[in-house]
Amino acid sequence: MATVLLLRHGRTTANASGGLAGRMPVELDETGRGQAQRVGERLRKLPLSAVVTSPLIRCRQTLELALPDIVPEVDEGLIECGYGDWEGRPLKELSQEPLWPVVQQHPSAVVFPNGEAMAAMSARAVAAIRHWDAKVTAQHGPDALWLACSHGDVIKAIVADAMGLHLDEFQRLVADPASVSVIRYTPTRPFLVRLNDTADLSALVPPPKPAEGALPESDAAVGGGAGGGA
Repeated sequence: MATVLLLRHGRTTANASGGLAGRMPVELDETGRGQAQRVGERLRKLPLSAVVTSPLIRCRQTLELALPDIVPEVDEGLIECGYGDWEGRPLKELSQEPLWPVVQQHPSAVVFPNGEAMAAMSARAVAAIRHWDAKVTAQHGPDALWLACSHGDVIKAIVADAMGLHLDEFQRLVADPASVSVIRYTPTRPFLVRLNDTADLSALVPPPKPAEGALPESDAAVGGGAGGGA
């Protein structure tokens, strides 16, 4: 079956400020636009048979910069998790909520207030990817490459499914802005080919000191965060 490249959108103004954008129409910041252009230089070398995107503007902007000659298909199944009342709030504030430890340790049980269950997000995102993978395979053959642009938690959930991990383990994964993760599906099982590939090691350099109000080191940034080098 075909191979999918999962592209996370570039950094946004919300990522940079430490907020949880959710489904708000936040746009790429200057760093994010540069990230999109750089990843595009790599993607344009590939014979992509299809390009699919979340409907949110940050994903569409990423593709406009990365692949300006391609008009992507839009799939609601790839939209960001519905964080409900958490949407638009600072992560450092959300980390004080009683629900935060559950999001970190038992996300399969989480239903965001007036929002979506993380298990439902995972199920619809995986279903969308598998649908498109089967479609691309039928139209272009098992050696086809295709791309889906989505969001940090969504991509982590898709990767966790491909690895056979329970959703409660997906916070162990990282999907930085403008990173590419690659999954090759087969009739019996998927193979994770690459994870969080940015071809940039600078994000591994720690900042001089923790930012004020930074999350505990063991916690994952809900929504995916701004990346290690931000």
